[in-house]
Amino acid sequence: MKNVLAIRRADQFSPNSVEKDRAILMAVVEKLEQPVRVMDEDEYVLQPLSADLIISMARRKETLQQLAQQEELGTRVINSAKSLIRASRSQLQQAMRELGVALPATMGDHGYWLKRGDMAAQSEHDVVFCKDAAELASAEANFVLNGITDWVVQAHEQGDLVKWYAVGDGFFKYYYPADDGNFKFADEKRNGAAHHYPFDAEALHKEVAMVARYMNIQVYGGDAIVREDGSFCIIDFNDWPSFSRCANEAAEAIAKIISYDKV
Repeated sequence: MKNVLAIRRADQFSPNSVEKDRAILMAVVEKLEQPVRVMDEDEYVLQPLSADLIISMARRKETLQQLAQQEELGTRVINSAKSLIRASRSQLQQAMRELGVALPATMGDHGYWLKRGDMAAQSEHDVVFCKDAAELASAEANFVLNGITDWVVQAHEQGDLVKWYAVGDGFFKYYYPADDGNFKFADEKRNGAAHHYPFDAEALHKEVAMVARYMNIQVYGGDAIVREDGSFCIIDFNDWPSFSRCANEAAEAIAKIISYDKV
């Protein structure tokens, strides 16, 4: 590889995970064993630098647009900025629906989740639990008052909350946040203690890898609910998570993908 640039995610897009997000990026940089220029995405917006390869956790619209221009000029960007521009929560939800991915229902008896759809969550206020339809309508109205007009509604699914991490088609790990108490927001505790219901982890891996290939995203993660009968649904899909439970293994997998994309 020649000139390599790594871009850290802006703090606002790492709610309660600033240090964890930075740690995984730096772990990848160390695995590459070559000089890498590291900068924050806010800095990159002000002074966009060209490179042969750009490793990016950026999520700001302006950053992604500038990185997409670099891609048009032939620069390899991981994750692809051009892909992330078309991968907002609502766009991902539509793509997964078209692919036939197991998703939560939009109607249910145990409450609803209202999630900001135009971009990744920046605070706990961008993902709101509503106990019934009336509370959901009120929360939607509050979104509009705050300038948010794009959102996703999911029925609350009872079962085990599973956090999963993936790189390409190979690396895949999953964990139960209820086991280690490592929650990003308090509402993640709503499903309670994990029962560890048996489920087909390979099937979950195949589904999320299919979404990643379709969206052209190589480093990704998310959340799923495993029901008592072993069926599951994907409730979240994110580009480049913190991999906080398996950072060293994930960094090796990411570095391996980067090494395959030599420039």
